[in-house]
Amino acid sequence: MTSFARRRIRNVLISLALAAGVVMVDWLYRLSMRPSSFLSGWTLAAVILLLAGYNLRKRLPMLPLGSSATWLQLHIYAGLLTGVLFAVHVGYRLPNGRLEGTLAVLYCGVFLSGIGGLFLSRTLAARLTSHGEEVLYDRIPVFTRRIRDEVHDLVLNCISETETSMIPEFYRRRLQTFFARPRFAVHHLFHSVRPFRAALLEIQSQDRYLNDRERSVMREIEERFRLKDALDYQYTLQSTLKYWLFLHVPLTYALLIFAAAHVLLVYAYFGM
Repeated sequence: MTSFARRRIRNVLISLALAAGVVMVDWLYRLSMRPSSFLSGWTLAAVILLLAGYNLRKRLPMLPLGSSATWLQLHIYAGLLTGVLFAVHVGYRLPNGRLEGTLAVLYCGVFLSGIGGLFLSRTLAARLTSHGEEVLYDRIPVFTRRIRDEVHDLVLNCISETETSMIPEFYRRRLQTFFARPRFAVHHLFHSVRPFRAALLEIQSQDRYLNDRERSVMREIEERFRLKDALDYQYTLQSTLKYWLFLHVPLTYALLIFAAAHVLLVYAYFGM
């Protein structure tokens, strides 16, 4: 068994033990007729603050705060543990009241977006090398623009060399939009090659109408079509991995703000 597998089993067992401990403490409080909401609430708040600290850790990599990999593992398992803490804190029921309801919605949004991010990081990251060589995200628009310019030059040269409009007309009608911007994003996300194969078949079917020189030009266009599709695949997957945080992080900060308001109201009420 690899060390990675052993660490995963260890982390899962620790998380299950902590979850069982949370449920057991809550059960003991209920048996003694004492509310556990303060204990579970403050524990939940502390864990959420710890989770939010992961974003700070990524922004300050120079500080000796442990490796990013360790923080990521802590973030994953502590995030899952908050599900148990939240259920205990609300008494295994849907909260009533506007503030409590808003807090519940925000928490569910943070939790579910975190689960979604974990799924994406485990599936999309592994697929990035399955569709051509992985390309740096910031370089993809540069390469895409270069390919578009090359195809545009091929089409213009074809007009002057062959004095026919077959390829230029086909390019304008079927390929110009493809080379102008990222395409097939949804299909790339779900690992479907159906539109790519359909477009490629249409390109190859033009051979019967072309002369030898035009066929040579069309082969070069086809080669760049394949390269552009591979770049679009990389762009779609890397964009998804990059921008899901624009949902998860703002929801986290909104949750912290509403949680602070919730604490103030609770203590104001009990202090009356």
